[in-house]
Amino acid sequence: MSEENKAIFRRLVEDGFNKGNLDVFDELVAPDFVNHSAPPGVPPTREGWKQLAAMFRAAFPDMHLHIKDEIAEGDQITIRFTAHGTHRGELMGIPATGKEVAVGGISIARIAGGKITERWEEFDMMGMMVQLGVVPAPGG
Repeated sequence: MSEENKAIFRRLVEDGFNKGNLDVFDELVAPDFVNHSAPPGVPPTREGWKQLAAMFRAAFPDMHLHIKDEIAEGDQITIRFTAHGTHRGELMGIPATGKEVAVGGISIARIAGGKITERWEEFDMMGMMVQLGVVPAPGG
């Protein structure tokens, strides 16, 4: 079960985020999915997660998530990742800067019946904003 769950989440990362194939969300994410990390204004649903993926792909067309670690136990999978990309489109009202960013994060998902049913994620949003030059570095 753990290896199957890893494969499901890896495929969502590779096809959905790295290749921009948003149809894979309909295949791998449950219709009643709950995103516990949805930002304000984004529905905590499968459609909302697809919207987030599309937003980041539009802002960073060369975005690539690199999975650094995977841990699976029972019905949960946790990954530690680094996302790399060049800011070439608007992101949350921030015009394209042309700057490259590398942002780390951790994502946890629950999988049942071969579908992702829940998600929790933390990533370095402040680090991304500093790299884009829209906020000053802490202490500087």
